[in-house]
Amino acid sequence: MQARELQLQENILTVSSKKSLSYRIKHKLIVRAEWQLYLLILPAVVYFIIFHYAPMFGIQIAFRNYSITKPITEAPWVGLDYFKRFVNSSRFPQLMQNTIILSLYNLIVGFPFPIIFALILNQAQNKRLSRFSQTVTFAPYFISMVVLVGMLYLFLSPNSGIVNKLLQAFGIEPIYFMGESKWFRHVYVWSNVWQKTGYQAIIYFTALTSVDPELYEAATIDGASRLKKIWYIDIPSILPTLVTILLLDVGRMLNVDTQRTLLMQAPTNLATSEIIGTYVYKVGLINAQFSYSTAIDLFKNVINLALLLIVNTISKKLTEESLW
Repeated sequence: MQARELQLQENILTVSSKKSLSYRIKHKLIVRAEWQLYLLILPAVVYFIIFHYAPMFGIQIAFRNYSITKPITEAPWVGLDYFKRFVNSSRFPQLMQNTIILSLYNLIVGFPFPIIFALILNQAQNKRLSRFSQTVTFAPYFISMVVLVGMLYLFLSPNSGIVNKLLQAFGIEPIYFMGESKWFRHVYVWSNVWQKTGYQAIIYFTALTSVDPELYEAATIDGASRLKKIWYIDIPSILPTLVTILLLDVGRMLNVDTQRTLLMQAPTNLATSEIIGTYVYKVGLINAQFSYSTAIDLFKNVINLALLLIVNTISKKLTEESLW
């Protein structure tokens, strides 16, 4: 019996070694046959290694009492002291509240607009008008953020802005949109919708082009209206793309656009415009508290990762669509 077992184990090892050898040979053949494709993605791989993975070495200063006059490895370890300092600070509730409210507002308003716009363009009969509309709405995406915020200051100026001129024509007093806290979130979100709707709609519009035209023909023969075609054909076809983008947006929940916020920020609207990103910028670059600002930013990214894992699990159970 022992001899048979030993022989069986030898046979299993022989078969597994042959399979692994065969796999290695096939892998080498695939690499040689498709070396052009691997060469094509090489610049992207190098980019991510240099600018995304190599800088992760500096994350450790969040756990060290780092000084710019000494190397990172010589700074003493302080553990989670900076994280505790941030969570226990008096600014923490306001920063978290402002960041979450602004991000949720932006997600709730900004997420459906590209989808609706792409569905309308896909169902439009006049393709020339459809292409023109797509070009016009796509153009604002290329406007520099500095230029965009400058345009907002001009259009919303309480003295000479066109918006306030129209309000005065209807007997409404001028409003200081860019300076009052209660208007900051509305201006931020709707300017973001105006700038990015056309760009984001391209993703959904591209997904809709892969729908089989015979489905629309069959629906037309059955007497389906355009709304029914959208509901039963278009939306199911873009559902995987929709879920993926939604999961990625939720995974960036606390990553509110810091550049836009800083440019729109004023001393009079800090009550709603001061978010985690702007606070990290002020603490890290202006006040030179590098370890503290790194800890805050790392805390933010850990929360984003946790949210991504949670919503991905929920999506996988409810819709069977997920990132992994």
